Formats: sequence, structure tokens, C-alpha cells
Amino acid sequence: MCAVRMRPDEVDVDAELVSRLVAAQFPRWAGLPVRRLPSAGTENAMFRLGTDKVVRLPRHPGAVADVAHEQRWLARLGPRLTVPAPVPLERGGPGEGFPWPWSVYRWLEGRNPVAGAVERPEALAAELGAFVAGLRGVDTRDGPPNHRGVPLAERDAATRAAVAQLDGRIDTRAVTALWEESLRVPARTAPPVWAHGDLSPMNVLVEDGRLTAVIDFGTVGVGDPAVDLIVAWNLLPASARARFREAVGADDAEWARGRGWALSIALIALPFYWETNPPLAENSRHVIKEILAEADDR
Repeated sequence: MCAVRMRPDEVDVDAELVSRLVAAQFPRWAGLPVRRLPSAGTENAMFRLGTDKVVRLPRHPGAVADVAHEQRWLARLGPRLTVPAPVPLERGGPGEGFPWPWSVYRWLEGRNPVAGAVERPEALAAELGAFVAGLRGVDTRDGPPNHRGVPLAERDAATRAAVAQLDGRIDTRAVTALWEESLRVPARTAPPVWAHGDLSPMNVLVEDGRLTAVIDFGTVGVGDPAVDLIVAWNLLPASARARFREAVGADDAEWARGRGWALSIALIALPFYWETNPPLAENSRHVIKEILAEADDR
């Protein structure tokens, strides 16, 4: 669980506050038990409300815009996906000392899988690939831009700055060479399509090794969907990556851009969350290790 402050502008949120917000704004749910959920998430605090609902509140100002964004687009995208996604039930507003809008969603069963300990990896790879492919097939009309659906070159400065911060802690020469290799990959020329934008283990739910839901659509939008390939390295073992790639239908250039996204996200996250979010830092180290090992095998 990560309930410590990761940014200086975070607000404190606890179960008592959530109970007061719910009682004041949605009296029919007043009195339901509220329990904070263990999470390594960086943008929102999550609380289970009763047995069949979850309350999601932004932790800092930068996450506030995602509340309306996620509620709007989940209503359109959710029914068209291959697996369940969060179903918006209500949108709360500021109150009880909490300054921002917040959401109530239907509870989704499942648990977060653990990289390096995935059950039935081939089946999960196929199901994740089907989810990504299905999302790409949704009509993009009026779809918002995905801020991660951009050329990798736009992340060059931030990625190199992170590598400099990691000097002495990882093999910076090797990751720099791999990053520069990613920058040389041809950009996407096909029309933009939908991408989730943050397919990490903490946004995937499984039961008995099978995919049961995908959550956290705060970054969903249209652009280059290569970013959704990151799950091949942040969760799936090397033995299942080909199955995932086949299900998605990624060509060589897109696969290489996806690997570049996975590397960049991990490199930027690692120094930022090294002390404040150990699970996320550990997953970042996992991604870097997997990509370096894959490069050695080529």
C-alpha cells in the first residue's frame, strides 16, 4: 500500500473523510463501511464502499482533470471492450474540506498480478492482446488526444534527465544505447487510434490467472497506440510476449516503439518513486532488467 506523500501538493484523504463525503452527497449510501484499499497508484486514493462500490479521489491537483475525462470516456468505451472496465455510478464534488471532484464506481472483482509470478502467462497474454486490439477498433470520432500517443522523441529530454539521476544505480550506458535505438525507429504514419495509455500491473485485474478487468482510464485517448505494448515488459514474461504481440498485430516498428515506451516510463519513474513508492520502483527495475536481458538475447 502506498499512502505516503509522493508529491508536496498532495492532500490527505482517509476513510473518515470519505464517509463524510458519501453521507453528505449520496445519502442513500450513508453508513456503508469504507475501507482504504492497498494500492501503489500515484494519482488517486481508492476506498471500498460497502461490498459493490469503490470511491476514487484525486491525490493531487494534476490528477483532478482525469475525473471528468475518465467518467466521460468510460461511458462510451466500456460497453465496447473485451473485458469489464469501471462503471461510473456517481460523480461527487468538493466538500468536507476536500477540494476536488471525485468518483464512485462499481466494484470489480480481481487482484493485481505480479510481474515475475504470472499465472497462465500465455492465456493472459492473449487476453491482454485482445483487449488492446479491441480498444484500437473503437470509433475515434471526437476522441481526445492521448498525451502518451506521441512520438518518443518528445520524451527524450525527460528520459535522459532520469538516466543521469540513476548514474551509479543502473547500467546507464546500456539503457542510453537502447533508448537511442528506440528514437531511430520510424514513427507511426497510420491514423491515430484509441490507447489506454497506462497498462501496468496495478491497472490489470486477474482471477485464476485470467484477465477479469482493466481499470484506470485517466490517460485514455487517441494517438500512436504503441504505448499499450508496455505490458509486454512490465508484466508478461519473455515466453509470452510473442503471443501478446500476435494478438495485438504489432509490426516490427510498433513493437520497437512499445519497448521504447516501456523503457522511458520505467527510467523516469524509478528515481522519482525510489523512496516514496517501493512497488512502483521495483516494477521499474523489473522493466529495465527485462529489456536489458532481451537486448542481450538479440
